[in-house]
Amino acid sequence: MEKWTDLKIEKVWFDTENIFIQTNDGTLKSHPLRWFPSLWNATAEQREKFEIGKWGDDIHWEELNEDLSLEGFFTFNKDEIENQRNEVSRVFNQFPVLNISKFAEKNKINRSLLASYVCNEKKPGIKKKKQIELALHQLGNELLSVKL
Repeated sequence: MEKWTDLKIEKVWFDTENIFIQTNDGTLKSHPLRWFPSLWNATAEQREKFEIGKWGDDIHWEELNEDLSLEGFFTFNKDEIENQRNEVSRVFNQFPVLNISKFAEKNKINRSLLASYVCNEKKPGIKKKKQIELALHQLGNELLSVKL
């Protein structure tokens, strides 16, 4: 833990696919935005509305209810996280083109609840998983009927 006490976040920025940070010692680190569903599904404007914490060791998005710590950013293990994901989280992360907000609205699912499943903050019950599964199948059938 001592390793992180001297490091401070100096700069945070994004491109269309990644989040980047630079620390006070010049270290640069990035991760794909799709690893962070709430950031991935946010607008560019929402992503830019962050605050670096008072001690320079975290980033907070009030509007998105998202926090990233400096230590976590450097020690984040995507494979470990993937192994702990619930089924809904796995599907939405496998298909990042799915927009959580639009999917929830179309299928009359509470957006913040669906986001909490996708972010792996909550685990859906059997009934809710079935509702989401049926909505995904319906979307698949709608896509199959597309004629160009």
